[in-house]
Amino acid sequence: MAVKSIKLGQVWRKDGDGKDYLVTKVYSEVFTQYAVLRPAEVTAPDAPTVRVKVAKSADGVSLPGFTFTQEGSF
Repeated sequence: MAVKSIKLGQVWRKDGDGKDYLVTKVYSEVFTQYAVLRPAEVTAPDAPTVRVKVAKSADGVSLPGFTFTQEGSF
């Protein structure tokens, strides 16, 4: 699912295991944008982060392998 932009605090669900991840950082390297995700659970501070390359399309941006879980327009 594409959204207008990836923002801090958004929650995305991983397609493979159904777990929710929180966007903690968004940054650019040259021509590529990345999102850093952390599991949205109680043990999140101790869990490793996941870096995902942001996919751009005519509909907006998305995170491959993840589905946006929040309602509303971002």
